[in-house]
Amino acid sequence: MKLVTSLSFQGQCRAAFDFYAKALGGKVTAAFPYGEGPPDMPVDPKYKDWLMHCWLEVGDQALMGADMAPEFAPNIDKPKNGFDVTYHTDDADEARRVFDALARGGKVTMPFAETFWSPGYGGLVDQFGIPWMVNTNPGPDWKPAPAG
Repeated sequence: MKLVTSLSFQGQCRAAFDFYAKALGGKVTAAFPYGEGPPDMPVDPKYKDWLMHCWLEVGDQALMGADMAPEFAPNIDKPKNGFDVTYHTDDADEARRVFDALARGGKVTMPFAETFWSPGYGGLVDQFGIPWMVNTNPGPDWKPAPAG
């Protein structure tokens, strides 16, 4: 079984998923534009190159995405809230690399640093408006640095 987050965009799905593939070290394995849908599916010509389905494989995990027109997703232009895509790794250097890659062109909401629960954690909203948390899983012997 796999739970997969599906992200919605307004014409930036392909660019976002190419960006995520590079940042996360994954591969886009499906990208179907609306214009290549069934012949009887009505598509406004301005959306023919938008993606109705995109799939990114990252290790044994995945992200799904699509471009959504305001007619079908009336709040698509509002800031994304109520969720974060989270990336967890045991390697603090890899977590830092992913955080820095995802933050390019976006806005850092919590700088990447050691916390009381993690050797390295940070939060950001990427250049496509998607909120992310990047977390390093602590090893069994890890202890946070003493305060002060």
